[in-house]
Amino acid sequence: MEVSIEPTPVRLLRDHPDKEEAMKYVLLIHQGDAPTPYDQEGWGRLSEGERQEISKAYMEINEVPGVSPGIQLAAPDAATTVRVEDGKALTTDGPFVAVKEALGGWLVFEADDIDAAIELASRIPAARLGGGVEIRPVVEW
Repeated sequence: MEVSIEPTPVRLLRDHPDKEEAMKYVLLIHQGDAPTPYDQEGWGRLSEGERQEISKAYMEINEVPGVSPGIQLAAPDAATTVRVEDGKALTTDGPFVAVKEALGGWLVFEADDIDAAIELASRIPAARLGGGVEIRPVVEW
């Protein structure tokens, strides 16, 4: 018995949405010079109201439709970097990049277009306090 398989998938009528699916973006939050609770000196220069405003802004962002809250990372000095040389794993205390460039956290955002992701990124406190937010489209296989 010989079986023939089509090279392209067969789709039934109404088996796909009429409009294109929203794109997923990962927003990588680079703290840069933005004050964080890990930097007691920088965080201490902010008023209690400013610290509360920053916390509130992050909570509001996590409630935006399409946002899958990510994870806040520990301070860069808690990192361990692994490299493999000659088949051996070598570890170094600390981040791979300069602390100023270290990743502070991330979130996933499902949006219709890059403009929506840019608007959301501009609301992330780190973006206006000395850091930056890198937006990368998610490649789904």
